[in-house]
Amino acid sequence: MNPSDVSVGIVSAGIYVPEPVISAAEIAAESGIPEWVIREKFGMNQKHKPGPDDHTNQMAIWAAQDCLAKCDISPEEIDVVLCTTEEWKEYLLWTAGIKLAYEVGATRAWAVDMHLRCGGTIAALKMARDMMIADPEVNTVLIAGGYRNGDLINFKNHRTTFLFNLTAGAGALLLRKNWPRNHVLGAHLMADGFMSEHVIVPASGTKQFPTDAAVAQDLFYLDLVEPEAMKDRLNAVSMDNWMHCIDEALRKSGRTRADIGYLNVLHMKRSGHLDMLERLGLTEEQSVYLSDYGHTGEQDAMISIVEGLKQGRLKDGDLMIIVAAGIGYAWGACCVQWGPC
Repeated sequence: MNPSDVSVGIVSAGIYVPEPVISAAEIAAESGIPEWVIREKFGMNQKHKPGPDDHTNQMAIWAAQDCLAKCDISPEEIDVVLCTTEEWKEYLLWTAGIKLAYEVGATRAWAVDMHLRCGGTIAALKMARDMMIADPEVNTVLIAGGYRNGDLINFKNHRTTFLFNLTAGAGALLLRKNWPRNHVLGAHLMADGFMSEHVIVPASGTKQFPTDAAVAQDLFYLDLVEPEAMKDRLNAVSMDNWMHCIDEALRKSGRTRADIGYLNVLHMKRSGHLDMLERLGLTEEQSVYLSDYGHTGEQDAMISIVEGLKQGRLKDGDLMIIVAAGIGYAWGACCVQWGPC
């Protein structure tokens, strides 16, 4: 088969979010930041928090099961599992994707854990599509992962207010070669290593172990260790890099900004969300702002698909652009032609 004749489609999307929530009022009380700022500027009405059984990869398993329950493809048909479960999970030095594949019944699949922080789903979509085009024996790929980096947020640390939206949940996508709907088209990613060590958990690895003393000093939380350097760099490059990735993904798909029908973008401050819509010539009805979820890392993309369909905002015929960025720092975009193709 000629590679140009191969298409890759999204068969179904699944999610899992814990039932407990922390409200904007609770975040305000714990952080000392006014509730109206949490709601209107940070764009959070609430966010989900994990219950006692909501472990990171376990949530991914539940999201994958939700995804598979929405289609007639059996888990035994899955060839590869790309697991985007975050590093903050049940165990260190553990391949979560193998456990995920086993639990969902993907007995033929091999699995790999992959990370690009909140850009992980876009990277996984590109990898899955490229893999299916290149390898005639890979026909079905499951992308799934869990996220609960909200555990690593200290509301007293106002250097990290831009991370206060980190929450808990999971998402999954099932992709199939030559599926007649929801074709994954072009994707583009870029990185800027200047900021690679600006946001870290200081006491979490070989440079500094998470000893009792380090934990007592709040060093086992995410921290912005070079605030001015990162702020200046992001203000200078971030939105332009996003627009570059979007335009390149569109170019690779043979489309233009005028073709975009739905913006699937990670949760960010409200002003940034509105700015991106305006730059793309879209209305608020052509996206879902995840103010009732918070930011579930790379799993925002799946939540936006599920909510977009539920709310009637993502429709057959729409060109969906999935947009995300990951701490480190990376930006990415991927085009999906939604509906029959």
